[in-house]
Amino acid sequence: MSVKAGRTKRAAQIAGLILIGGPLVFLLSAWIGSSIPRNSDWQETADGVEIFVGTNGIHTEIVMPIATDVIDWRGRFPIGDITAAQRPYTHVAVSWGEKEFFLQTPTWGDLSPGVALNAVTGGSGVLHIAWYVRPAPSDDFRPLRITRDQYASLAAQITAQLAPEDTGQSYPGYSRNDVFYDAVGTYHLGNTCNQWTSDRLAAAGIKTGLWTPLPGGVMKWVNALPHAAALPRAPHAPDAPDR
Repeated sequence: MSVKAGRTKRAAQIAGLILIGGPLVFLLSAWIGSSIPRNSDWQETADGVEIFVGTNGIHTEIVMPIATDVIDWRGRFPIGDITAAQRPYTHVAVSWGEKEFFLQTPTWGDLSPGVALNAVTGGSGVLHIAWYVRPAPSDDFRPLRITRDQYASLAAQITAQLAPEDTGQSYPGYSRNDVFYDAVGTYHLGNTCNQWTSDRLAAAGIKTGLWTPLPGGVMKWVNALPHAAALPRAPHAPDAPDR
């Protein structure tokens, strides 16, 4: 074997190790990082405000009652921005992700390599707002009761994520009950949609993991319901690649 051929072989071996080892390192880091708690002494309250933390296996969202004495979300996210505004909604779901990925992939079949690469390497943020009618608890849609002060802090955290009114705009959602809004922040592998969820919870004083790029790292800090597997799944928009 020539020197050149040997070098080529070694380069191919190194590239293969990187391709295999990179994802493994990421997954191991995600498992370790999500196991380190923030607000470790936090406990769920017996009263206060009930919220939900939901997931579809890829993405997580924070779901809150539309109106309490703390905040009426219709003042932040106008109900008229969705098509089916007349329905008797009770809850609003808020999540965050990479703008182009959200807007250009109404289904997974619409995902292009360029959009995926842009999401991984860095892109601007957008909020996904979905309106629900009496969502049912399930294993992937878990209730969490927090104090009024914690909810006020959470609401302030979420409100602060909206882009300034003079620069931000809204975009049609995947279905008749959802919409997108420009948001602050940059999406990348270190700051995913799931990290956004846990950062909002942690800032409100709620126990969650330190680094949670994957949905399991968020959900493992929210108590599962007994016999939850028999309950209905969370009401996500059909065929929507929620992130």
